[in-house]
Amino acid sequence: MSGNSFPELSLIDEHGQSFTYKMQGPGDFRRPNAPISSRKVYAAAHVIPHMGADNTPGSLAVVDWDATLAYRHELWSYGLGVADAMDTAQRGMGLDYAATCELINRSAQEAATVISENRYPALTGLTVRDIVACGVGTDQLTASAVESGQLQLVIDAYLEMLHLVEDSGAKSILMCSRALAKAARTPEDYVQVYGTLLEAAKEPVILHWLGEMFDPQLAGYWGTSDIAEATSVFQSILKKYSEKIDGVKVSLLNAEHEKQLRAALPSGVRLYTGDDFNYPELIDGDGELHSDALLGIFAAIYPAASTALQAFDAADSTRGRTILDSTRELGLHIFSAPTFYYKTGIAFLSWLNGHQSGFQMVGGLQAGRSVPHLIRTFVLADSAGLLLNPELAAERMKQLLAVCGVQASTQTLTGVS
Repeated sequence: MSGNSFPELSLIDEHGQSFTYKMQGPGDFRRPNAPISSRKVYAAAHVIPHMGADNTPGSLAVVDWDATLAYRHELWSYGLGVADAMDTAQRGMGLDYAATCELINRSAQEAATVISENRYPALTGLTVRDIVACGVGTDQLTASAVESGQLQLVIDAYLEMLHLVEDSGAKSILMCSRALAKAARTPEDYVQVYGTLLEAAKEPVILHWLGEMFDPQLAGYWGTSDIAEATSVFQSILKKYSEKIDGVKVSLLNAEHEKQLRAALPSGVRLYTGDDFNYPELIDGDGELHSDALLGIFAAIYPAASTALQAFDAADSTRGRTILDSTRELGLHIFSAPTFYYKTGIAFLSWLNGHQSGFQMVGGLQAGRSVPHLIRTFVLADSAGLLLNPELAAERMKQLLAVCGVQASTQTLTGVS
C-alpha cells in the first residue's frame, strides 16, 4: 500500500476542536528468528473479557480465555516474555482472586505447550520461567480486613499465592501488597515479611517496588515516605537474600533513582525497569550498565520493542534507541495521570489492532480515559507505526467516535414529541 492511500479521519483535540488526520501506516517491525539475548524483558499483558458479560465495576471477571491467551502468543512470537496477573489494572482493579489464580495456571500451561512444541523461533531453548512471570500478591485480603500488626495474616496470603505460582512453573514476582501496607508498622516489619517469603521461595524471584502513582494505597511502603530511607530498607533485603532474587522491578518513574539503585545491586541481580516514561534511556544504558525490562507499555509497543531489542542484540544501539525513542511520547501519554488507568490505553490499542472484538475491560475500566485522550492515543500509536492494520484501526476509531457522539450519525432529540 502506498503512503498516500492510508485512511484519513476527522478527529477532535482536547479542546473539542476538529482536525483532519491522515494515517501514516505501520512501521518496519519484524519478529526475531532467534531468542532476544542482550536484554531480559517481560511485557505486562492485560486480560480480555467476554464482551457480553457483566463487565461493570465490582462484578466478577468473566475472561475470554481464547482471546487472552492469543494475545500472549502474539507477545511470545515477538520474543517477549509475559508478565502476567500483576499490574494494577488487573490485581485489585477488576480481576478477582479466583480469576487471578486461573489466569496464572492457564498462562503457565500455555507457555509450557509453546515451549514443548517449539512454536516460535524467538523462544528456542527457553524455559517457562523465561517467558512467563506471575505476580504473587495478597488478593485474598482486603486492606480494610487487616489490622495494624497482623503480619502473619499477610504472610499466609503471600505464601498461598507463592506456592500457586511456583507449582505452575512460572517465575514469581513478589508484588507490593496493600494489606502489608496496612499491617506493617515499621521498616523492620517489611524486612520480616519479605525475609520469610524469600526463605520459602524455591526459585529466585523478582521483587516489585510499585510507587504510589500506580497505587495510592501503597504510600509509605517499606515503612517510610522518604525515598532514601525506603531505598535503604529495600537494599537491606537485597543484600541479605541476593541468592534468592533474580531481579528487582522498580516502578517509581524516577530514572535517576533507578540508575543509582542499578549501580548498587548485588552481583547477579537484574534491574527490570518499570519506568514507562524513561525506558528508552534505561534499556539503552550508560555504556556500562543497562536495565532489563518488565513494562506495561511493552504490551502496547511490542512490535517496536522487539525490533529495537533485536538491534541491541546486533550491537546497533543507535537504531535500538531510535526505535524506542519513537514510542516514548505514546508511553508518556498512556501513563499520564491518573497513571493507574494506563491499561485502558493498552486495551484500546489491542482493540484497534484486532486482538479483541470490543473495547471493553474487566471491571468497566474502559471508562478510565476520555474520548480526547483515546484520540490522542490513536494518533501517537499511528505516528509510531503501531497500528498494524490501518483500515481496521480507522474503522474502529470511527465507530467509537460515532457511539460517543463525536461524529453524530443521527439527530439528537432535544424535546418530547
